[in-house]
Amino acid sequence: MKKLLILAIFAGALVFGVFNYHFILVDDGLKVLKKVELTFQDTFVDARGDKKFKMLLNPALVKAGFKDVIDRAGDSIK
Repeated sequence: MKKLLILAIFAGALVFGVFNYHFILVDDGLKVLKKVELTFQDTFVDARGDKKFKMLLNPALVKAGFKDVIDRAGDSIK
């Protein structure tokens, strides 16, 4: 019974993380942004190379602050 409780707590924490955060793989590592809305969409995003500029067309990522992540990485958008 104790193992089941621990497993349920772990699963709940995992679902909480998936609903609340964007995990974005960029050129210099993994970035985590807090989501604006609770959804499963755009939880894991690959934004390496030129794909990061395509991600700026995604409204959920822009609201979460993805442009700031790119600016801090040294890539400028004009």
